Amino acid sequence: MPTGHSPHIPELLATLRGWVEAEVIRALDLALTRFVAEQSGETDEAVLLAVVLASERNGHGHVCLDLQGVLSNPTLLLGPPREDPQRAARVREELALRLRGLALADWIERLARSPAVCDWLGTQTDDGLSPLVLAGSAAQPLLYLRRYWQYERRIRDGIQARLERPIEVDPVALRNQLDAIFGSNPDSSPDGADWQRIACALAARSAFFIITGGPGTGKTTTVVRLLALLQGLSAATGAPPLRIELAAPTGKAAARLTESIAAQVSHLAGHQASERNIPTQVKTLHRLLGSIPNSRRFRHHGAHPLQADVVVVDEASMVDVELMARLLDALRPDARLILLGDKDQLSSVEAGAVLGDLCQRAARAHYRPAIVDWIATVAGQQIPRTLIDAAGTALDQAVVMLRTSYRFSPHGGIGALAALVNAATPSPPVDRLSAALALFNTDARSPDSGRGRIAAQRLSDPMDQAFKTLLLEGLDGEEGYLRLMRTQAPPQAADRTVLDAWAKRLLLAQKQFQLLTPLRQGVWGGEGLNQRIIELLRGQGVLAIDSVHPAQQRHWFAGRPVLVTRNDYVLNLMNGDIGLTLSVPVSGTRHDTPERVLRVAFPTVDGGVRWVLPSRLQDVETVFAMTVHKSQGSEFSHALLVLPDQPNPVLTRELLYTAITRAKQRFTLLYTNDAVLDAALERRIQRVSGLQLESTPHAESRVI
Repeated sequence: MPTGHSPHIPELLATLRGWVEAEVIRALDLALTRFVAEQSGETDEAVLLAVVLASERNGHGHVCLDLQGVLSNPTLLLGPPREDPQRAARVREELALRLRGLALADWIERLARSPAVCDWLGTQTDDGLSPLVLAGSAAQPLLYLRRYWQYERRIRDGIQARLERPIEVDPVALRNQLDAIFGSNPDSSPDGADWQRIACALAARSAFFIITGGPGTGKTTTVVRLLALLQGLSAATGAPPLRIELAAPTGKAAARLTESIAAQVSHLAGHQASERNIPTQVKTLHRLLGSIPNSRRFRHHGAHPLQADVVVVDEASMVDVELMARLLDALRPDARLILLGDKDQLSSVEAGAVLGDLCQRAARAHYRPAIVDWIATVAGQQIPRTLIDAAGTALDQAVVMLRTSYRFSPHGGIGALAALVNAATPSPPVDRLSAALALFNTDARSPDSGRGRIAAQRLSDPMDQAFKTLLLEGLDGEEGYLRLMRTQAPPQAADRTVLDAWAKRLLLAQKQFQLLTPLRQGVWGGEGLNQRIIELLRGQGVLAIDSVHPAQQRHWFAGRPVLVTRNDYVLNLMNGDIGLTLSVPVSGTRHDTPERVLRVAFPTVDGGVRWVLPSRLQDVETVFAMTVHKSQGSEFSHALLVLPDQPNPVLTRELLYTAITRAKQRFTLLYTNDAVLDAALERRIQRVSGLQLESTPHAESRVI
C-alpha cells in the first residue's frame, strides 16, 4: 500500500459498498467513513480504512480499534457473513491486501496528521471537534470514535476520584459491626478466608467497590450485609440513615434482585434498625437515571445528580460503557458506587466490557501488605500469601472476588462444568473437550441433584426426537407452564384476584425451563427455533388452534411467551421483561355473554401482575427459545442450550459459561458436531478497550 495520500478514495468507497453487500460491515460503518472523507477532506486511504474498521469493531462490542492487533491478526476483523462464505473470503483477502506493507509507526503518524483525528496519544490535547481520537499507549495505540473515548474518560475519572477519596472508618466500630452481622465464627472458604466478611470490611472504607463471583457465591447476601453494616456505622456516628438506591440493567434482573434482597433482609436477625433502612425495591438503571423518551439523555446528570448516598448495581457485567458513564455522571461526588456481578459472564450487548476490564486482576487479588494487616485487625481474616502484592493498584484494593459456591459442588455437575469452561488453563492440564464430555458422562452414571445435574445429547438433525422430547418435557410436562395453563384454567366467572393468582403460577412455572441459543437467526437461531417449536407444539396439540386469536393468528396465541425488546415507559415495561399470553374470560359484550380474549401477563416488582392488550405491545419477540445474551439476569431451574451445526465466532467460553450458569438445578447441552463444541470451548472474547490498560500497573502510576 502506498505511504502517501491516495487519489483513489472513490474506489475505496466502492470496495466498502461491496463489503456492506457481503454483510461483513454495516451500512453505518460505510456512512461514517464517507462522512469523514467528505467533511474533513481526508484523502489518505490508510486513515479511512482505520475509520471503517474502528466503526466495524464498535458494532461488535469493542470500544476502540487496536491498531497493532489489526496488523498482527487481520483475520479477527469483519463480522461473520450470513451467507456466501466464498464472497466473505474474498473480502478478507481485499482487507489483507490493503493492510499489506502498512507499518504501525507509519499508520500512527498518518492518523495523527489527519484533520479527522485528535492525536491524544502524542499531544495530550483535545480539539473537541474531531470525530476520532488516537489514544492508548505507545505499545498499544488505540483509535476511538470520539463518543466512546469520552465515555471511557468519564468512567476512569469517576472511579479514580472515588478511589482517591478513602473513607475514614473507626476500626473498633467496624469490627463490632462485622461481628454482630456475621457472628464470631466466620464461614471460611477452602483457603481459610471469609471473603464475604472481607468484602464488607473493604467496601466500608471505599467510595467505589466491586463484589464479583460466580453463581451461588453469595453476592446478594454479601451486599445486604454490607448495606446493614453501612447503616449501622452511620447510626453509630449519629448521622441520619443513608439513602440507598438499588438498580439493575434490565427489568427481569431488577425483579430477580428485588426477590433476593427481600429474602436476605428478612434474615438479618437482630438488626431491626438497619433492616428498616435497607430498600427492597430495585429499579432498572434507565428508570433510576430518569430516561427521557426518544433520546439518549437522562434527567439525572452532573448538574442534576441523584440524591442517593449509596448506589448498588447488580448484574454489572451487562452495563456498557455509555450507561456506566451516564451513571457515574449522575452520582454526587460524595456518593458511593457498589457494583455486583460475575466478571466471567458475557459482556454487554452494546460496546464495552466494563466489569470484566475492572476485574481482570481479581482472581489474584493483589492486596497491599498494609491492607492485609488492616483486614486482619478489623475483620480477623488472614489473606493467603499468594494474593498479596506490594505493587497492587488502588483499584485492586477495591475489588473482592467471592470464591466459594454455596449452590454447586466443585467436584461435579454444574459447578464443575462451569469451572472447566471458565478456567484459563484447566487443572490438571487436559483437553477441554475431552474433560467436558467426561464430566457429562460421569454425571450421567451418578446424577447428584445436590450439585446440579448436567447432561449432553448429540442431535442428528434439527428435529431430532431427543430435541422434541426435552422440549415437550420442559414446556408441557407435569410442571410445564403450558400444561398448567390448560389444566388450571380459571372458570368463566373468575374475578381479577383469581386471574392474577393463575397468571402468577404460570409465570413462575415458565421460569422453570428455558431453551437457549447462541444465535438470533438461522435454523439454530432464536427466530428459526421459535418457529419450529410453535409448529411442534401445535402438531402435538399443546397449542390448540382454537386458542389462537382469529384476528392475529400469525402472531398472538395463548401460551406465547414474549420478551420486551425496548423500554416502554407508557406501559411501564422495560427491555428484558418477560410476559405470557393468556386466554382470559371477559364479559360485557353486546349480548352480555362471557367470552375469552387474549391478554399478556407481566410480573411486577411488588409481586403482582400487570395485564396488557397484545395490540399495545409493539417491541416484543417470542421466547420459547431465547438467545444466551438475553438470558443474562435470569435463572432457570432447567436451562437447555442448543448449539448450531457449524462454527461461528459468537461461540465462546464466555457464552457457554453464561448459559451453564443460568441453570439452578439442571443443565442440558444439545449439539451436533464435536468440532463446533471444541472450538467454542477454546475461543475467548477479547473486547478491546482502554480500561484494560488503566487497570494494570504501568509507568504513569494511575490508580486504576
